[in-house]
Amino acid sequence: MLASFRELSTPSRLLVINQFGINIGFYLVLPFLATYMGSLGFAAATIGLVLALRNLSQQGLFLIGGSAADRIGCRPMIIVGCGLRVVAFALFTVVTSLPGLIVAAMLTGLAGALFNPAVRAYLMAEAGEERRAETFAVFNVFAHAGALVGPLLGAALLAVDFRLVALVALVVFAVLTAAQVLVLPHRETVPQDRGVLGSWGEVLTNRRFLLFALGGSAYFALYNQLYLALPVEAQRVSGVAGAVSAVFVVSTVVGIAGQVRITAWCRRRWSDGRSLATGLVVMGSGFVPLALAAPLLPTAPPGQWSLAGLTATLPVLVGIVVFTIGMAMTNPFTLSLLPVVGSERLVGTYYGFFYLVSAAVVAVVNTGVGGLLDGAGGSWPPFAVLVAVGALGAAVIAAMYRRGALDSSSPTARGAT
Repeated sequence: MLASFRELSTPSRLLVINQFGINIGFYLVLPFLATYMGSLGFAAATIGLVLALRNLSQQGLFLIGGSAADRIGCRPMIIVGCGLRVVAFALFTVVTSLPGLIVAAMLTGLAGALFNPAVRAYLMAEAGEERRAETFAVFNVFAHAGALVGPLLGAALLAVDFRLVALVALVVFAVLTAAQVLVLPHRETVPQDRGVLGSWGEVLTNRRFLLFALGGSAYFALYNQLYLALPVEAQRVSGVAGAVSAVFVVSTVVGIAGQVRITAWCRRRWSDGRSLATGLVVMGSGFVPLALAAPLLPTAPPGQWSLAGLTATLPVLVGIVVFTIGMAMTNPFTLSLLPVVGSERLVGTYYGFFYLVSAAVVAVVNTGVGGLLDGAGGSWPPFAVLVAVGALGAAVIAAMYRRGALDSSSPTARGAT
């Protein structure tokens, strides 16, 4: 992995390290916000509202952030986004009222909506068409590492005070903002021949991109099961709340250890399109062990770890390993193909639209799977649905690959707008 990191350009290295820091700062605070608000006496419904507003302020504004990156430039949006996180975490250190907490939470979401599309658009341009998948593989490793370190550090600091947690996150983002101001080179923006609405219209009439977004959104629908189906089933069969942490630890460790190797393995054997389609199948296959084992495993009563509880979680853990391998196969090639099915000129805008389509698909899938988990705990239907989601997404991408719609040199690809 170090060799792959050294092969990156200096700006790419900075952004990869930047993502490590971003995830440390984010996961320092956000996993513990609900607990902190509970300690302040807020009801669960109020806490849920604050978290939902934070998520909406990020997902709902990705398109704005992507369009701004295409016009204003990626570097300014990255700097402004990280600077807003400094302000947000500063608020968390001083406010305890509901309006103040809502503003702080929504600022963290707005910040992500500004810098996330810009970071990825900058990397896409910096890496070039031939090295995009490898660059995003390294990017993902550093992101995974930050997501692992952040909660561990946050849990240690939380023993002192949540405000200390927020203060450390503030310092992390302040350092990142300063580093980008001082070191990250400016990239010239591509002149746009139409306004924002005209650019959005181009995206909405690009049938090839819309089809790709529909198929590729299966990745996000399955990825979000790290927060829903996988931890719910792990806790159900073990009876231990700590089983939820095991889901994230196993997935993160597999991602860190395998991402670069898996991407390189796929690159040597397959095209980007075939790697993406295969990865979606593998991600969906991660739910097969759960579908087979769930009807055989009773719901465990709440308690401590036991040999029976550990044994019962094995299908979940095996599924997570397979699932994470599929993630490692899928994510870099999804980002690598976005400029191919979209446009190098409007890569930020296309990323924003891709995320919006994915967010809508995630909402539908999560609602359906959540209902099945509530009504059929210990049964196979919710996991069968997720296997089908992976297969359907893969079928869409595979069909595009067979038609040549994922090849930038193909006449089909050039003309399919």
